Amino acid sequence: MSIRGFMKAGHTPTLFSAFLYFDLSFMVWVLLGPLGVAISKSLHLDAAQKGLMVATPLLAGACLRIVFGVLVDHLGPRRAGIIGQVIVLAGLGLAWFLGVHSYSQVLILAVVLGVAGASFAVALPLASRWYPPELQGLALGIAGAGNSGTALAALFAPSLAKTFGWTNVIGLAALPLTVAFVVYLFLAKDAPDRPAAKTFSAYLDVLKQSDCWWLMLLYAVTFGGFSGLASSLTIYFNGEYRLDPVIAGFFTAACVFAGSLVRPVGGALADRFGGINTLTVVYAIAATALAATSFHLASPGMALAVIMAGMMALGAGNGAVFQLAPLRFRNEIGVVTGLVGAMGGFGGFYLASTLGLAKQITGSYQPGFLGFAALALLAQVILLGLKTHWRARWPTLHGAEAVAVRV
Repeated sequence: MSIRGFMKAGHTPTLFSAFLYFDLSFMVWVLLGPLGVAISKSLHLDAAQKGLMVATPLLAGACLRIVFGVLVDHLGPRRAGIIGQVIVLAGLGLAWFLGVHSYSQVLILAVVLGVAGASFAVALPLASRWYPPELQGLALGIAGAGNSGTALAALFAPSLAKTFGWTNVIGLAALPLTVAFVVYLFLAKDAPDRPAAKTFSAYLDVLKQSDCWWLMLLYAVTFGGFSGLASSLTIYFNGEYRLDPVIAGFFTAACVFAGSLVRPVGGALADRFGGINTLTVVYAIAATALAATSFHLASPGMALAVIMAGMMALGAGNGAVFQLAPLRFRNEIGVVTGLVGAMGGFGGFYLASTLGLAKQITGSYQPGFLGFAALALLAQVILLGLKTHWRARWPTLHGAEAVAVRV
């Protein structure tokens, strides 16, 4: 389909507002990672504490995605997004005004930032419901490219912390979020064919279906790898290669931008060649890159190139998983987005925390990287076992309209 045809197929203002909301929310969600070097010096944190600090927003966001997934289906994505943005803006304002003076207070802030991570469960259904099945990969890829917000945090937070202090960066982060909130209020609209609200127990009926659990596992690897690395790389490049925090932030931003920009490409490839074929390649590349990184490459430039390749694979995989999810669960896409997104957050928590623990216990990040590479290979094997069943059954679930869509 042409660009003009794509623009006519859905609602462009809603797609843009979903992207912007997602983008700037993700910037805030991983903010503690780029600020991690400054915070750890100020509060005298060890490697395990740093790992938990950057992993906690991922865990909180994972849990809250389930909550917001239910709110999306019950209240509609627009209202759910308004609630989430108000909570995050209030939390940032209070943290800046009152100050953050201890490790426990940092962890409390991390939980509040998890609400920003829950934006995933709102922005994707908001966009998805406006587009037909054959354009789900591209539409959700564009909305999901808001992952690039994590690069904005890596790009600007370390230098702003040097100039104004890391506590003031928390307050500054509220300014672009306010702009996104205003845009959202004026441009975002719920799709006219929104499914009727159901009881809470009915939402969780999807957990009785094995396909939901498999999609959750697939996304735990692709988005878990992406978000875990996005939160940890500034600390990694600073600790392993002695890069200045600002330069380490630039390296992190390059990796995250690369992974974010190919998310729509991954969705488009999944529309064209099928999500299963796309993910099969993605997991092989990601596992190879993570395993290679574990051996402490000779220079930071080499590490940057290898990690960037891995992040691009993971970013494409994020788009491919969400080409598959609406094909299988079109009428439950809100709660499924929340559940699948939650598992992605759990995957990120696992990677970020195990990298910190591995460094603390063994003095090396290698066990953390190799463990996640093994998970990528496991996901690939599982996917290959599922593909025949999925390709035979899924096109029959929603009538003739879905038959031509590549699974």
